[in-house]
Amino acid sequence: MKREKVVVLIGPTAVGKTKLSIEVAKAFKGEIISGDSMQIYRSMDIGTAKITSTEMEGIPHHLLDIKDPTESYSTAEYQLNVRRLIKEITERGNLPIIVGGTGLYIQSVIYDYHFSEHSSNSILREQLEKEAKEKGIDVLVERLRKIDPVSAEKIHPNNQRRVIRALEVYITSGKTMSEHQEDQDLGETLYDVALIGLTMDRSELYSRINQRVDRMIEDGLLNEVKSLYDKEIRNVQSIQAIGYKELYLYLDGEVTLDEAIDLLKQNSRRYAKRQLTWFRNKMDVTWFDMSDAGNEKKFKEIIYFIAGKQNL
Repeated sequence: MKREKVVVLIGPTAVGKTKLSIEVAKAFKGEIISGDSMQIYRSMDIGTAKITSTEMEGIPHHLLDIKDPTESYSTAEYQLNVRRLIKEITERGNLPIIVGGTGLYIQSVIYDYHFSEHSSNSILREQLEKEAKEKGIDVLVERLRKIDPVSAEKIHPNNQRRVIRALEVYITSGKTMSEHQEDQDLGETLYDVALIGLTMDRSELYSRINQRVDRMIEDGLLNEVKSLYDKEIRNVQSIQAIGYKELYLYLDGEVTLDEAIDLLKQNSRRYAKRQLTWFRNKMDVTWFDMSDAGNEKKFKEIIYFIAGKQNL
């Protein structure tokens, strides 16, 4: 059976994925699928660096603004949605292009990635939810730290749904969530994939991240966050996003605005470092260094690479 062609553009925040994705889509009659776990949320535009309608240049984009900030969204949902979109876009005679920095989302789509459905126990989940309500989520977070420190490090303490899910998986299966992920025998990709990673000199990338944060503040990020804060939206998945949780600390009076902005920059830089490490360890990526390069020249190089790899 002939596999569908898919282009995947990955890389850390602020490396230049958005602009490149438009050029690739124009070159190959492509449609873009977001690979970002936070751009799915409505009313969260500035802090997630969501592409604007002008920047789209008429290219179709998918999986943006599909959830309210109070709703949750899982990797399993993403896998289902994107595989459906790949089929639909291919049937239209267009090229699916997945663009983003959420590694697990993208890995779950292009590989034969299975979720631990057997580790589901609704009765246990209800018991844990009741315990969280009676004793506080901190009790469950501390329990998770003892049995699965890797997952505890990744999950925000206020994200009750994910804390409980990680405990549920361990108690039911005897294996931690991180062990389930490590045990995945991914093998070959399910699609004919051109998997392209963008990287950059660390100091240049960090400078771009700091500049991007300053632009976000100038563009009204604080007002965007305050509109969510004033609606008393908190302790949900969306508000754990970098750019929102830091300004919530400011609005709660825990830090000054300057401290919140510095923390936002610091967390963004750390996230970029984690992204690069994850991509290098988890996927077979062809890397392109975007440091000190004219965009037009580098874009042409990447487009030629895609054309050769995909016979386009």
